Amino acid sequence: MSNPLGTSGITETDIANYLANTPGFFERNAELLASIQLTSPHGQRAVSLQERQMEMLRDRIKGLEHKIVEMIRNGQDNVAIADRLHRWTRALMDTADPAELPAVLVSQLKHQFLIPQAGVRVWGVDERYADLPFAQGVSDDARSFANSLTLPYCGVNSGFEPVRWLDDPSTVMSIALVPLRRGDVAFGLVVLGSPDPTRYSADMGTEFLIRISELAGGALARLLPQG
Repeated sequence: MSNPLGTSGITETDIANYLANTPGFFERNAELLASIQLTSPHGQRAVSLQERQMEMLRDRIKGLEHKIVEMIRNGQDNVAIADRLHRWTRALMDTADPAELPAVLVSQLKHQFLIPQAGVRVWGVDERYADLPFAQGVSDDARSFANSLTLPYCGVNSGFEPVRWLDDPSTVMSIALVPLRRGDVAFGLVVLGSPDPTRYSADMGTEFLIRISELAGGALARLLPQG
């Protein structure tokens, strides 16, 4: 038997599409709009459609407020990092004696960015600096590894040789290895170490470390033979 109301086969999707494409429906049936009752997400009580819409708007506003707070916090963090990077760069620029640059680089990195341990080695230096500590104890394998890095390396401490350049290698759980380059050739390596295994992770962004690489490479290139 056919349905006399002609509603056979009508789905909720059909009804939703009809209401969405018939904006005048509730204008012609205002009393229906006022009588609709929905369940509140904040309890089991029934609320009107208008109340439900207001609750949805309040929830949406709260979500937007959380996003704005997060954006502000991220912006403040970025400003703080930029200020620390500026102070670190100034310290390098203010160092007149090239022989003092590695020590200044390491101490200021630790101070400005609260890095537990840091070290640096430079090779191929001018003969005036060849006997200084920062130019010692780098194997050919470590040099090749540094030259192979197209980006700073971040991850767990897997027994990398540069970790031995730190004051207390046994406590280091995660590391960042930052190559120093002049042109396409690496002439040094900065190692940052932390006892926190998550401080330097493989999935972290490296934009900041790339800036460190570029600035440190430019400063420490003064140790290389000129010309």
